[in-house]
Amino acid sequence: MNPRPSGAVRAAIAAERTELAAMLDELSPAQWDAPTLCAGWRVREVAAHLSTGFRYPLPRMVLELVKAGGRVNLMADRRARQDAAALSTAELVRAIRDNAHHPWKPPVGGIAAALGHDVVHGLDITVALGLGRRVPEDRVRLLLEQVTPRTLRFFGADLDGVELRADDLDWSFGSGIPLVGSGQDLLLLAYGRKLPPGRLRGEASDRHVAG
Repeated sequence: MNPRPSGAVRAAIAAERTELAAMLDELSPAQWDAPTLCAGWRVREVAAHLSTGFRYPLPRMVLELVKAGGRVNLMADRRARQDAAALSTAELVRAIRDNAHHPWKPPVGGIAAALGHDVVHGLDITVALGLGRRVPEDRVRLLLEQVTPRTLRFFGADLDGVELRADDLDWSFGSGIPLVGSGQDLLLLAYGRKLPPGRLRGEASDRHVAG
């Protein structure tokens, strides 16, 4: 694994946020209320979550975490739902667009994890809506290079006995029954997502399809 220069990663983050804001700006009201690959979240909850780190200072986030009993996922879900209800779609788009260069990053994983956060949540939206957006290969490749067994455990990805094989770039991971798909779809699997039917090939594909 070759670490990328931080400037290149930050540029990729800024580009991804700018592109996501432009995509969100074109959605219809029905699409904003459509489900995503994030279980229980519509597009508006995902957009609210994407911008949480920009809209709240660290002391407020610590307070929110305390209120959630230290449960990060519960805190994130509460904030996403409350902010999705309180903010307009225009405000959510603006929060992402205006913070393209914001230095926010998750508590673990550094700036590469910040890029993963933006790319994967963007795919949660575009794949679920069938928009066909292709994340630039350099961003996908950078994130695939970060995938480790620890990544799979952290996101609860069920990939035991499976070898992921990208069909659009030179990348594979794991060992076992081959599971073939695009690099960005395999990235979603590594982050614990299930995909719409028809996006994967291989004997193990059924267990990774959304019900």
